[in-house]
Amino acid sequence: MKKLLFALLSVYLFSTCDPQREKETVTADLPFIWENANIYFLLTDRFYNGDLSNDLHFDRNENTAVLRGFEGGDIKGITKKIKDGYFSDLGITAIWFTPVVEQVHGLVDEGSGKTYGYHGYWAKDWTALDPNFGTGDDLAELVSTAHRHGIRIVLDVVANHTGPVTEKDPVWPSNWVRTTPTCTYTDYASTVECTLVANLPDLRTDREMEVPLPQVLLDKWKEEGRLEKELRELDDFFARTGYPRAPKYYVIKWITDYIRKYGIDAFRVDTAKHTEAELWAELYQEAAIAFEAWKKSHREDVLDETPFFMFGEVYGYQISAGRWYDYGDCMVDFFDYGFQSLINFEFKGDAHQHYESVFSKYSKLLHNELAGKTVVNYLSSHDDGDPFDKMRENPIESATKLLLCPGISQVYYGDESSRPLAIDDASGDATLRSFMNWDEIQANADRGGFAIGEVLAHWQKLGRFRAGHPAVGAGRHQMLSSSPYVFARSYEGHDYKDQVCIGLDLPVGLKRIDVAGVFADGTQVTDQYSGQLAVVQQGKVSIDSEFAIVLLAE
Repeated sequence: MKKLLFALLSVYLFSTCDPQREKETVTADLPFIWENANIYFLLTDRFYNGDLSNDLHFDRNENTAVLRGFEGGDIKGITKKIKDGYFSDLGITAIWFTPVVEQVHGLVDEGSGKTYGYHGYWAKDWTALDPNFGTGDDLAELVSTAHRHGIRIVLDVVANHTGPVTEKDPVWPSNWVRTTPTCTYTDYASTVECTLVANLPDLRTDREMEVPLPQVLLDKWKEEGRLEKELRELDDFFARTGYPRAPKYYVIKWITDYIRKYGIDAFRVDTAKHTEAELWAELYQEAAIAFEAWKKSHREDVLDETPFFMFGEVYGYQISAGRWYDYGDCMVDFFDYGFQSLINFEFKGDAHQHYESVFSKYSKLLHNELAGKTVVNYLSSHDDGDPFDKMRENPIESATKLLLCPGISQVYYGDESSRPLAIDDASGDATLRSFMNWDEIQANADRGGFAIGEVLAHWQKLGRFRAGHPAVGAGRHQMLSSSPYVFARSYEGHDYKDQVCIGLDLPVGLKRIDVAGVFADGTQVTDQYSGQLAVVQQGKVSIDSEFAIVLLAE
């Protein structure tokens, strides 16, 4: 087994370290189905430093608390890893990265220590990219490179608040933001009509009255030589849409410009429950218009006719609630306001249960209460201090449960390489945000009793199997046998049929798997985990491998 794992790791390292090789996608002939997407989520500043020349801007050079300053990751770094084939090897079909708009310039001294806006959620100017992350040309290359590899790009967007007030970043006018009260999260009003935390000005998305642009923004644009351009584009937008010049419509225009210009495929919406739900329906409407406009003018770059996709962070939403989120005094169906999917905060807890309990539950909910919609499942993230397997002791089980569960899978950067989630001297969410552990991958380091190469190979196999078979995430689940545990998934849609049969916790060595009703006698199938071929005989398949898992497909 060690020899096989070393061989797999050697192939992986060769593919990702060869600068002359740009690997192509393995899913080019398949229909893309968001319900089966395998999303890779990363912090732009913490993934890979592709351009050392852009590491310092706006004099952001003061000492910060541990892991609360800029560390050099950028858009070019993501692009490089796409070209290297890193994401294709993992079966990733969409990349979501933290916001790259211009962040506040100043330092904030908050409860967890001094910090800059390295994470991207503290916008200063939605119309500009932060030079620490890269340029417009960098973003254009990222999108086009991803599309060549069959990978969608998900832009993380914030329309709930500006960045905090600092010595370098004055507060916007009161007709644009409110600075009190601070949310207490006991009911709808204390979750929506307030600031998330102290010193995080809340955008007045509740208002339709027209307001002039903040003078600080006009002065900035003038100094940068683009005032007339920005004003002209705003005039065109409001003339086309008929919207009043209220704060939320300015922000909608600024956010959807990234779709119209670069061909962004999807939005992940931050802090969705802290804003009136109507905003998101309006955002999606303009996003869909912008996406169609981009496709019309970039026919050679269009992947397919998949509509624009949007999923939201309704913090605390659980799949068991179906379509509803409960504020305590009222309930809102966010799926009815532009969202095709919500992040599912329940999965990390469900992952402690047996496979069948989780898989059957999710299949039932997704094909009944949530029919036509889906959820994004995750085990760890950038702001969840209680992830599944925080100490990285069960990385194999983590991959198996996440990547084989019905619904969209979200791989948090480093899940696949056991990147540490507990960092000495880091506090709060910073401990979840260390730099990607490329050196440990290269060295095939050990963590929790597992060699990283072994872990990575497992995530790659499952991810590629998922990417090649829509039935895994979008299909209907059927248990075939409880002991040994074998199940089938079947999918039909988009003029495409797919079915797979999967066995888990199987004996090492010879395995006879009952596939009756899934594959007919005489059908040749491949175990895409071991690479073995087999023919169905009397409703069974025999696989002799050193693994306890089989992934069967024609």
